[in-house]
Amino acid sequence: MAQDTKELQTINTAWQIAIQEILRMVIRDMYHAGGEANFKTHIKRIEEAAVDSIYTDLRLRGTDEWTEVLVKERASNFVTTLLTSFTYDRA
Repeated sequence: MAQDTKELQTINTAWQIAIQEILRMVIRDMYHAGGEANFKTHIKRIEEAAVDSIYTDLRLRGTDEWTEVLVKERASNFVTTLLTSFTYDRA
């Protein structure tokens, strides 16, 4: 069972890294042309919209209220952590 858990953790970590890098490239390419202030404004708007959507639109079937609150809180934290890790590339 420990091997299955390790493999699942490896897959989850790899998936998270892949998605993060794809998002980093897409966001950078979409918003780089407007300058750093514009870039930061877009990142903040995306973060706020994503967190709002998680809390208002996400419904988890088959879970209790406590689990749903926990998942929404962690998902929101992941969104914030991910988006605030993006920096404007001046190159």
